[in-house]
Amino acid sequence: MPPPEDILVIGPAWVGDMVMAQALFLLLKQRHPERAIDVVAPGWSQPLLRRMPEVRDTFCLDVGHGQLGLRQRWHLGQRLRGQYGQAIVLPNSFKSALVPFHADIAVRTGFLGEWRWGLLNDVRHLDKKSLPRTVDRFVALGLTRRESLPATLPLPVLAAPRAQAMAAVGQWLDLREGVPVVVLCPGAEYGPAKRWPADRFAGLATALLARGWRVVVCGSAKERELGAQIATAAGPGCLNLAGQTTLNQVVDLLSLAHCVVSNDSGLMHVAAALGRPVIALFGSSDPHHTPPLGGQTQVITLGLPCAPCFRRECPEKHLRCLTGITVESVLAQVAGGAWG
Repeated sequence: MPPPEDILVIGPAWVGDMVMAQALFLLLKQRHPERAIDVVAPGWSQPLLRRMPEVRDTFCLDVGHGQLGLRQRWHLGQRLRGQYGQAIVLPNSFKSALVPFHADIAVRTGFLGEWRWGLLNDVRHLDKKSLPRTVDRFVALGLTRRESLPATLPLPVLAAPRAQAMAAVGQWLDLREGVPVVVLCPGAEYGPAKRWPADRFAGLATALLARGWRVVVCGSAKERELGAQIATAAGPGCLNLAGQTTLNQVVDLLSLAHCVVSNDSGLMHVAAALGRPVIALFGSSDPHHTPPLGGQTQVITLGLPCAPCFRRECPEKHLRCLTGITVESVLAQVAGGAWG
């Protein structure tokens, strides 16, 4: 029996990173169309991975952040033995390299990360200057160690059939009216230093409603109160769906938006991969490291001397990198879009 050639990818644990990982899947399919790609990933990621035709199958590994989950990883590794010729490990943690090791996969590729000698046998050393973006680093692991990145990377493209999306969001919105819909994504799970203030989102919503446009706030259950705060301040007409939708429904909603205004968050990357016009607000993070990957994206960042600090909370206690972004400047970008 010939050795297996299929590829197992150990996926990241964040929404935005999982979207960017699709660039790797696309590259692998372009170079090795005969090889199947399977992904080990948290259960929440299934709605995203099902929208990536390059992925054949997924294996859920629901281990919480910071937990080793040694038993779960050993069992999954044993289950996958003999099925793959290569594993590509996207996270840099020790624990993320355990499943391919236990599965005895012949080629186990990844950056050195933390204490991974032996767990990986195709170890790459990360040069952050030559690979400045997260997507660059993911794609580089799909190349041989002597290859350079291609001049043009494949961009994530999530599938969202319009009829399916219309049916999914019809319980909240009648999109047959022809009124532009602007979706606001005010959350950022990493921390408040990545969040444009709620009163600014509310001010933007008020201005958009005054123009006769529809405004929808979306986000996770953790952002339900934040969404309610924005919708209440904006007044009637601002629909708060934060915490009331599944990830699948949010993807469908974003696919139908005329414009999306978002912090640097997972939903920003989802909207960009759906081909929607995205206005991305960056504070403590770096738009050169995790930019939205799409042809209709606009980044707003002030480039202050203290930014990017990559902190969860502003170490200077002023958050000027975000409070300095005015409602008027964001509104101008929304209104200046080709659809406006």
